[in-house]
Amino acid sequence: MTAPALILLADGAEEIRLLRKRMQIQRPELPIHLAFLDQCPPSGPQVISALASRGTREAAFVPMSLTHAVDVGQAASDMFERVRAAHPDMNLAMARPIGPAAELLSILDLRLRNALSSCHALELDGLVLATPNSGDVRGQGLIARRARQWSSHHRLPVAMASVDGSGSSIAAAINLLREQGRRAIAVGALFLTASESFMAAVEQALSAGALTVSAPLGADERIIELVMSRYSFTAMDMLDAVPADEHLGDDVITSSLELVAL
Repeated sequence: MTAPALILLADGAEEIRLLRKRMQIQRPELPIHLAFLDQCPPSGPQVISALASRGTREAAFVPMSLTHAVDVGQAASDMFERVRAAHPDMNLAMARPIGPAAELLSILDLRLRNALSSCHALELDGLVLATPNSGDVRGQGLIARRARQWSSHHRLPVAMASVDGSGSSIAAAINLLREQGRRAIAVGALFLTASESFMAAVEQALSAGALTVSAPLGADERIIELVMSRYSFTAMDMLDAVPADEHLGDDVITSSLELVAL
């Protein structure tokens, strides 16, 4: 049985290309591709067309959003409907986004420690958890939970902020902490890549007097594990949706554990 192609769906950035490269080295038997939602090629339709021309029958998109937990967003939804209409003979699926998973806090802590070390910070009494946007409804709740967990872990107040205006601005979050008497404030950036949104977050934070801003999470091994988890779950659903004789011979039995190990 051939595993569905895995397509990382993201905004164009070098970190995503590095992530795909690392994944492909680890899983040489699994076809892993990139598709971008911004102006960077290749787009989702271009990737699916190329796969179809090579005879690939199945593919699963994994949205790389760290703020959306269920809803993949309008741009991704529209793209997916277009490729399904253009390739009705292919079995295509959209996985859940990466979302604000608890595992991301460990990566965020490492990035922030490095940033604080680089700026020789001697004191820290407040944190801002910055995101590119507020995410979907479920994502908003999870981001708030991650902020509480982060606050409890460090025993420091944490204010939330988003860059796109869907929530409090970074400047407003820093000012809120200052009103509480906090002066040494750092910003933890829950961003996957050094996108334009991330650069805007850095500019806003430093202009508002933040000590430093953590680097993007990047191509971390724990993110690779999250991607594979989303992909494996969706691949199981795809298998359930297609008659067994289209996948397997009469004398072949495949367990769920075997598929997850793909």
